[in-house]
Amino acid sequence: MHVVAATALLGQASSLRGAAVPCNAKAANSKSRPRVCRVLATAAAEKQAEAGTFADDFTKEIVEEEKKYILQTYARPDIVFTNGEGARMWDAHGKEYLDFSAGIAVNALGHGDPRWLEAVTEQAGVLSHVSNLFHTAPQVKLAKRLVESSFADRVFYANTGTEANEAAIKFARKYAKVKAGLDPYNADTALECATEIVSFTGSFHGRTMGSLALTYKDQYKTPFQPVMPGSVMVPYMDLEAARGVIKKGKTAAVFVEPIQGEGGINPASQEFLQGLRQLCDEADALLVFDEVQVGLGRTGKLWGHEHHGVSPDMMSLAKPLAGGLPIGAVLLKEHVAAVMAPGDHGSTFAGNPLVCHAACTVFDIISDPEFLAGVTRKGELLRSGLRAALEGNPHVQEVRGLGLICGVQLDQMAGPLVTAARDRGIIVITAGKGDIVRLVPPLVVSEEEIEKCCKVLGEVAKEVLK
Repeated sequence: MHVVAATALLGQASSLRGAAVPCNAKAANSKSRPRVCRVLATAAAEKQAEAGTFADDFTKEIVEEEKKYILQTYARPDIVFTNGEGARMWDAHGKEYLDFSAGIAVNALGHGDPRWLEAVTEQAGVLSHVSNLFHTAPQVKLAKRLVESSFADRVFYANTGTEANEAAIKFARKYAKVKAGLDPYNADTALECATEIVSFTGSFHGRTMGSLALTYKDQYKTPFQPVMPGSVMVPYMDLEAARGVIKKGKTAAVFVEPIQGEGGINPASQEFLQGLRQLCDEADALLVFDEVQVGLGRTGKLWGHEHHGVSPDMMSLAKPLAGGLPIGAVLLKEHVAAVMAPGDHGSTFAGNPLVCHAACTVFDIISDPEFLAGVTRKGELLRSGLRAALEGNPHVQEVRGLGLICGVQLDQMAGPLVTAARDRGIIVITAGKGDIVRLVPPLVVSEEEIEKCCKVLGEVAKEVLK
């Protein structure tokens, strides 16, 4: 069945499912009602079976053509999602799911938020892209919001989190050259100053070659070695180990996630981040916070590092910023921005008016203090609900997190639980070594949806954790 035809049939099937509704309505008279209901029930059953066939064919074709035409770098279940609303999604068969992954912490406002949709539609009908060769108002309006709400003085736009981190690496390298009094455009001075970038075990900074060098999983890096030289990795939360490698004239920057996402929902301590700040100041190195996953409200504060009272020199953002449209950003202090000149870095698509206008709307919604208080409240409800639902299960070691980023540490691989939960209509993902269940729902998730998620995960854990 052709995909277009199947899509049309699925639309018909959706309306056919409503044919069963009149069975509950009052018939014209009580004598005819039983007969009417029997006829309608039979017709509805036939149409639902027909709809199921449409959905089966549609799903099969999409999956087969995905395998035929798309590079196979993802292992995906044979599910085709067709629509969503808030924290819920539906597949081609009409099955409903609670989305506690939010596109890996991207869909902060959930699916189909009317305010976001209005912003995207409005800007798409006016001006979507002109490149960074010219000025546009949405780009400036978003930058003003980001700067005035943070430690930063300037913003650089990218398209993704890994691109934002790549930009921060470049900025740090040039800053070190200028700080050392070298001509940054003289290739002969390339190694005469600090060039090393320090990161930590459990970190995830992206999959491009520079960001990849700062990421902890060997399986991500080994096939593509050599990655960017000059990277040093030390144990997360080990300040003494960090002190042993962060050195003046050697270290250009230190990259750290205030709360590790991919690494296992591991919050840093205030002592650790304050210690890194002091070490970087002593070494004339830049402190870079990667808030690609935890920035913009995910933790219950606008920026994740606000929990610790420590400010960086640069911070990378991406995932939730435009509510599902691709965007990345580096927020930076003036002393870093001052070393960059026109032509030093750029991007064709980054900061286009369409994505920036959408991001302004997302920012305005999330930055509201009442909204952030709701994230904190719902995060506490999620963790307490999970602890209650999983209480007594010997394979559950810990429930941890901040706001609406939550991890359930198991003593075994989490894949079977994630699969079983998906079969029951709850979408969660893994983290760490694959032994952690990660929950990052839309920030608009309801308390009722949280309670349902906890209940189902508790039931599934009893069934699959052995």
